[in-house]
Amino acid sequence: MLDSESFADELRVLNELKNSPQLFEALAHPQPRETEFHLQQRLRSQYSDAAVRTALTLRDLRRKAAAKFSRADQMWFTPTGLEQATSEAVARHKAKRFEGLVWDYCCGIGGDSIALAERGEVRGVDLDPSMCLRAAWNAELFGVADRLQTLTQDVTTITDRNGLLHIDPDRRPSGQQRTLRIEDFSPGLDVLKTLIAEFRGGAIKLSPASNFVGKFPGAEIELISLNGECKEATVWFGELAGSESFRATVLPSGESISADPLSARADITTTQAFVFDPDPALVRSGLLDVLAERLQVTRLDDAEEYLTAPNAVVSPWMQTFRVLEVLPNNDREVRAACRRFEFGSAEIKCRHLSIDIEKVRRKLPLDGSRPGVLIYARVLG
Repeated sequence: MLDSESFADELRVLNELKNSPQLFEALAHPQPRETEFHLQQRLRSQYSDAAVRTALTLRDLRRKAAAKFSRADQMWFTPTGLEQATSEAVARHKAKRFEGLVWDYCCGIGGDSIALAERGEVRGVDLDPSMCLRAAWNAELFGVADRLQTLTQDVTTITDRNGLLHIDPDRRPSGQQRTLRIEDFSPGLDVLKTLIAEFRGGAIKLSPASNFVGKFPGAEIELISLNGECKEATVWFGELAGSESFRATVLPSGESISADPLSARADITTTQAFVFDPDPALVRSGLLDVLAERLQVTRLDDAEEYLTAPNAVVSPWMQTFRVLEVLPNNDREVRAACRRFEFGSAEIKCRHLSIDIEKVRRKLPLDGSRPGVLIYARVLG
């Protein structure tokens, strides 16, 4: 936790950068044949050392953030703030359930606040005043600054319960190593349950790897993936919760499925003509068997998530692979198959078996011209 003097120093640096757009212009367009070292040396003769250091970090973060935000090249980040920020596409998906006044607790750099402010009035709250400032400036970039009010405050001291709630509890409390235990978040599980009881509805943003199962009775837990990566577990409560206990959503298609994970049990069969690799949000939500029944596909094993069918199935929920050959886990036979099918490259997939993927890759004779996929999986136990 930073002290008040450190906060003041950081705010001074941020305001210096805000008033020095030419510094970022110089970073983006160095002089002809100017090295990075000489560029930094020149900038330090014109701006404070802290401003140059922060600008260099921000330049790199903006490049990295392009995968998350459409206006990343102008936004304000910190390394942790960017890592924890909700991707623009995910935030907008969640915001569709909200209307009216929304409190965004632990708002950080404002990823969710901006999406929520595109639909209504938002009060973003964070204990760090520099984060509140970044959230406000980022809201300006998206044209929603007039609908976002930021407050520097401990969220546990706020008593106003008007409106809906969105909260992203800190998974690195007091600067500690990242934790996946909700009990260790800030605020922790007890406070989160109190907020659920006091607000009429809302959402809690969690890591998809966190221990959320069984922690929020009566809530709907939505697992959200973006471009094949599971990004978030959203706990919907109160009037924003759906009727089923679990939901999986895949973006950017927006396809969604909700059910009780125990309501279906897929058949298990040997490998058929096609194998499917399901989306991680589907797997983490426990709804794999539900989808398998709906699409009339089967599982290879009760301990594997890979699916199989005699025909190709096109679905945003899974990647489809045509089976060329089923092999035992034998290096010699695998290498012979790579030569036989003239593989020039190979993607190696494995979920639960103890396979050293890089060691396997180094042994493969990839001298051909065709791309291939090796899937290591249990079949019928």
